[in-house]
Amino acid sequence: MGFSYFPHTDGDIREMLGRIGAGSLDGLYSDVPQECIFKGDFDLPEAMSEMEVRRRFAEMAERNRKLTVFCGCGAYDHYSPAVIPYLTSRAEFQTAYTPYQAEVSQGTLRYIFEYQSMITMLSGMDCSNASMYDGATAAAEAMMMSIACTRKKSRVLLSRTLLPQVIEVVRTYAGYHGVDIGYVAADGGVTSLADLQGQLGQDDVAGVLVPSVNRYGIIEDLSGFADAVHAHKGLLMVYADPSALAVLKTPGEWGADIACGDCQSLGLPLSFGGPYCGWLACRKDHVRKLPGRIVGETVDMDGKRSYVLTLQAREQHIRREKATSNICSNQSLMALYVTIYLSLLGKEGLREVNALSYGGAHYLYDSLLATGLFEPVFDRPFFKEFVLKSSLPAAELQQALCEGGFFAALATEEGYLSFCATEKRTREEIDALVACIKDFAHKMHERK
Repeated sequence: MGFSYFPHTDGDIREMLGRIGAGSLDGLYSDVPQECIFKGDFDLPEAMSEMEVRRRFAEMAERNRKLTVFCGCGAYDHYSPAVIPYLTSRAEFQTAYTPYQAEVSQGTLRYIFEYQSMITMLSGMDCSNASMYDGATAAAEAMMMSIACTRKKSRVLLSRTLLPQVIEVVRTYAGYHGVDIGYVAADGGVTSLADLQGQLGQDDVAGVLVPSVNRYGIIEDLSGFADAVHAHKGLLMVYADPSALAVLKTPGEWGADIACGDCQSLGLPLSFGGPYCGWLACRKDHVRKLPGRIVGETVDMDGKRSYVLTLQAREQHIRREKATSNICSNQSLMALYVTIYLSLLGKEGLREVNALSYGGAHYLYDSLLATGLFEPVFDRPFFKEFVLKSSLPAAELQQALCEGGFFAALATEEGYLSFCATEKRTREEIDALVACIKDFAHKMHERK
């Protein structure tokens, strides 16, 4: 055999090739252009011992710049208790098979059930699935749910104050599913209810997706949105940061039919962009259109409490192209991480996280304005992130901050600068960031 780690024997390979009518493995790929096939030697190092491999990776890791994060925009540098990685590796949470085989997956099924329960508590919704890839794809699935639930309508409205990456992913999904996307204008940094009401008059809107805390960090007042959408037989969808829902009004309290977002703020490390975990929840009326896995509680033949996947007729492993969705659920390791995080912090801990984040963000906001280098954009309540105007060149400022050890001042498409502070940011770090910005501005002035 040419491949040491493949389990197939030469006889297995001949049988498979014969079944599909290919004479050889090379023939299997005969339709691939020769210029696309790599024929050289791979540039790989010589074999190493375990110690050498560990040393090599440690040296590579040292090349990463460790910056203090003052950015948000959908991914937040929240504290993650050190015990979580240990607990996620415990044997009762591991299985050699997917949760579809309940007999050997009770540990996995139980924590997924607990995850769902916690998401419904945070969101104020009736039902939750067992996690999605990330917030943006969860929003796209929410959009598709609204189409499936309202049937004859094919238009979905997105607030212009949603995170840009959420809008782009939803647009991509919509483009391949024949969904017409429209937009609700922003007015003073928040979603315009008046513009929404004007667009609903056509009675062709299946759903409306709006943020709880928007791309500018502003806390949106969604009063009247549910009534307006429901009056035209559409569904209201709310995109929310689940961490902030510990202190803010929930999607359920706003009258939402579907809620979604990214669980990254619930202790998941930034990890250079992932993996993260999207959450998706809905009213009980729409649970049969909810994509992904759903775990339910039942009893076994001995009357003992147990957990199983339920309403599986919705899923792609049974209905294939007729399934509610063909998305494959997020690897539930991330859901386990979130579940343990929420269990460790509890209600009071999560409130404290938000109180500290709020305090740090407002201290940073006031400190930046005090430099005279920034000016406010919106006079609206914000939570842990905000945007400001500045005459400082964004790209050069970001570079100076990186050299100073900070990741901050992301530029928005409008030309604003975005900042964020979580409970991890100390007053000393905030003061150091402001000092770095003042030093940059001073050097800019000297060059002129």
